[in-house]
Amino acid sequence: MADVERPNALAVTNAHNQAIMSRFLVEIVESSAVVRLTGVLDSAGTEAVRDALLARLADRPGPVVADVTGLRVVDPAGRGVFADVRREVADWPAADLLLCDPAVDRPAQPDAALAGVPAWPTLDGALAAVAATPLAAVLTAELAPAVGAARQARELVTAGCERWGMPTLADPACIAITEMVNNVVAHARTPMTVRLAPRETTLHLAVRDYSPRQPTFAGLSPPDRAGGRGLLLIDTVTRRWGSTAVPDGKVVWCVLHPDDEAA
Repeated sequence: MADVERPNALAVTNAHNQAIMSRFLVEIVESSAVVRLTGVLDSAGTEAVRDALLARLADRPGPVVADVTGLRVVDPAGRGVFADVRREVADWPAADLLLCDPAVDRPAQPDAALAGVPAWPTLDGALAAVAATPLAAVLTAELAPAVGAARQARELVTAGCERWGMPTLADPACIAITEMVNNVVAHARTPMTVRLAPRETTLHLAVRDYSPRQPTFAGLSPPDRAGGRGLLLIDTVTRRWGSTAVPDGKVVWCVLHPDDEAA
């Protein structure tokens, strides 16, 4: 990352989607996929960077570019936050983290903390990589936490599986999305965003809500217990699933594979 000196900043926010932390500035460019980071990042600021990037990834489909051209990282943990975020969203539908970092164009030792994070030396190069992502293969719906939400989500999933040639995944995906949406209706009680996208032969689903309450999976339920089997159904019909905390809620996601359709 560029070794650029920047003055310390005050802890304030402004009307341009900028959050100024103790020593660095996070600026979200609403008209594009860019999150611009400037200033000095130490270990105390890594959580704020993580939150800013995850929030942006949760709120828009497609890759996000972290522009670190004007960021000086003074702690190894600060450098590792980008790889950590990329791992956290690896199974989200149509989500990825890219870097704009002029340092990648220098003949220096590779940065182990950034291993696996795609990086371009210019913002134009990073944005060209974003433009090459087939966002046509993404479906999104904004739903209210009300009766009928699960039906709308199933219709979206069915349409996606038909569009992407994944007919065998339609039934298990409908089971999974029904339970994910019903959990929001019953427990989070907030508006939600349902998103799905294919990736090669797998189908990725996610439901984003605005409650910090994380789902709790305790395995098999006793036969005499009423309810509580939603997560078990998700666990049964998917290859893997999980929940990621974001600053104003969470993203519950799952991945379905053709080999699992008979589970």
